[in-house]
Amino acid sequence: MTMRCRNLLLGAAVAVSGLMMTAAHAQNTIKIGSVLSVTGPASFLGDPEKKTLEMYVRDINAAGGVNGKKLELVIYDDGTDSNRARTFATRLVEEDKVDAVIAGSITGTSMAMRSVFEDAETPYISLAGAAEIVFPVRKWTFKMPHTEPMSCGKIFEDLKKRNLTSIAMISGTDGWGKAMRAECIAMAPKEGIKVVRDEIYGAADSDMTPQLINIKNTPGVQAVINCGFGQGPAIVTRNYRQVGITAPLYQSHGVSSKSFINLAGPAANGIRLPAAALLVAEQLPDSDPLKKVALEYKNKFEKETGQPVSTFGGHARDALIMLVEAMQRAGSADKAKVRDEIEKTRNFVGTGGIVNMSPTDHLGLDLTSFRMIEIKDGDWHLVD
Repeated sequence: MTMRCRNLLLGAAVAVSGLMMTAAHAQNTIKIGSVLSVTGPASFLGDPEKKTLEMYVRDINAAGGVNGKKLELVIYDDGTDSNRARTFATRLVEEDKVDAVIAGSITGTSMAMRSVFEDAETPYISLAGAAEIVFPVRKWTFKMPHTEPMSCGKIFEDLKKRNLTSIAMISGTDGWGKAMRAECIAMAPKEGIKVVRDEIYGAADSDMTPQLINIKNTPGVQAVINCGFGQGPAIVTRNYRQVGITAPLYQSHGVSSKSFINLAGPAANGIRLPAAALLVAEQLPDSDPLKKVALEYKNKFEKETGQPVSTFGGHARDALIMLVEAMQRAGSADKAKVRDEIEKTRNFVGTGGIVNMSPTDHLGLDLTSFRMIEIKDGDWHLVD
């Protein structure tokens, strides 16, 4: 046998051995893929989500894994870019061969990836807010966070308790801002709320004073709702105080992170927003079923990261635990079986609420999962 033949045979043997080792590794692990906005404008969402997934995968593996197999977490940073998110989604499916996906820090990236995971028939749990991600229902797509219609509904509920029925709105042109604005305007008449002024600001705007002066000069404004994402709501909040508007200001749960309070400064005091119970975990009554879970996550995250907890990391925790429990019930990582078990999730107590999925509801939350919160002295305080 010539030296060349020996080398070819040796190379082939090494290749086969490598394939066998890869296959054996794949059989002993469960791959969970994730694409998050760890950097970019939505890093305040993606960073705690990434840290949370890494913490819990580590602990689950230390406890023996899932169905006797270790979890392997594959995370990509989309930089808050939808095109990059779709590219990474394709890589997760075609190259990484993931068994399930927890991904999408914002609506834009979540929507960009959805068809990739639907076509690949891979269970996909989104961490973004917009209702359109799961309404109408897609077979393989689920999501954890509360939606913009829920945010509007909880705010309107609080407005009516305070006998405030004439409002102004100021909204950003970002995906979340546009979606929530449309939902609130459509819902308002049904809830007995009248929108007497409707102002818009651009995603790159650094001063919303002109829009707020228009609101200040509009007769009959009893309260104002800001629909927006990123730095916009903090700018609106500072400008709101600067122009001297005294009517109550409401934000959406899209600002439920201490980074918003830090950006808005003292101007944030008095603002109300609907948010997950996680932000006020210590203030919940002992009878609240969410208190134990929320406190456990809050204490764990803050101890390990040195950062204040946010609802966004909480959604990542809930998605992972819900997925793991579905895999345990399925007895395997078989995609179809796991999908079916996610859809059968009932009475799952998470940091964001009690989840009850069904074939017609791939969110599983209702308004009882929200708490109305007010910012006082730079911190969150439970209203109801």
